Parts: sequence; C-alpha cells; structure tokens
Amino acid sequence: MTQARTAQPAGPRAPVFGLITPEDWYRIPLLPADRREASVSALVKRQFAGVDDQPVLRRKAEEQLLGTADAAVQQGGVVLYLSFLEAGGIPLSASLLVSRLYERFDGLDAVAALAGSGEVTLETLPAVGRVARLRRQERTKQSRKLGSEFEDTVVEYFVPVPDRDEVLMLTFSTPLEPIADAMVELFDAVAGTLRWQHRQEERTGEERE
Repeated sequence: MTQARTAQPAGPRAPVFGLITPEDWYRIPLLPADRREASVSALVKRQFAGVDDQPVLRRKAEEQLLGTADAAVQQGGVVLYLSFLEAGGIPLSASLLVSRLYERFDGLDAVAALAGSGEVTLETLPAVGRVARLRRQERTKQSRKLGSEFEDTVVEYFVPVPDRDEVLMLTFSTPLEPIADAMVELFDAVAGTLRWQHRQEERTGEERE
C-alpha cells in the first residue's frame, strides 16, 4: 500500500474529535508551529520550575521535545500527549500521538495494514463505531541509545472519519514492558472516550482539535 497522505484535501471541514485523557497527561498542540513551540516551552518551564542551575539540561530537554513534536507533524500529527503519571514515585512513561491520514481505504483491514505486522483486531468504540486496533512491539532508537533491554509497546487505533476519505489515527506508546498490559488497559480506556463533535462543547477534561 502507498503511504497515506498527510496534506488536508479541499472540501468540507472534517468533524472535530473529543478525547478524554488523564489529568497528568500534558497536551502539545502541533499546529501551527508557534503554538507548538509555545506549548513545549511551557512544559519545559513547568518541569524545571525551581531549578535555576541547569540551563544546559533545560535547553537540551526543550530541543528534544521540539524534535519529537516536529517529527510528529511530518507523520500527520495534530496533537501529542505526554504522560507524567506516577505510581509509588515511579514515572509511568507513555505518549499518545493523534494523526490525520488523508486517504481512501477499502476497509478497516486495509487501514490496519498501514502499520505493518502486529496483532490486528476489529473493535467497536462506543461513540464512533467500528475501528481497527493494532498492538505491536518495537525497539526504538531511543531505547537502543539508552541500552534498554525492553521494547516499546505500541497500540494504534485507526478510526474512519465520517463522510471523508480520511482516518484518525491514535498511536499510544510506552517503554514500560514489565507493566505493558496494565498500560494497554489505560490506552484502551482513553481510546474508548473518542467521539465526533459537530459543534463546540465545553466540558471539563475534554480535548478537541
């Protein structure tokens, strides 16, 4: 299959999506660029609050985050979430990238084929209907660089956008292989909150793009 397009086609505007995430997941809007940069800067400022003697580390952290966000945009990403959840003082590292893929697909099985090999199932989300779900393991460049013995666990949802040649893609990822099943349960719970919104709704805890 050819790579899906990430440039929005002409025509009626797609419906926005609503998604509820844990409170300790930080949201980085990826478009436009100035909004992305401001959000990354605010995150770094929050993480280094009260630490004034680490300018090099702070600058490096901001550069890494901007690099991650820029790469996400190249994949059609519209919003990136980073988890800062902790359990017993241990960080529960995770991320969620929401992307829009502008392509016509013959069916959800073809959609899932975009991600290559993995455990593919067809699921039903309460508010959006049938979706393709794929779970896979991958050893990332970051994990190899750090010398980690674990692989990242990735869960991807491919959601057809109503009345559009378009798919909304949710890519969850965690490096915590020993508790991967528990993290996947959290990912599935977040995906289960997805819905389409054709008008603006203001509710606490909801995210829209």
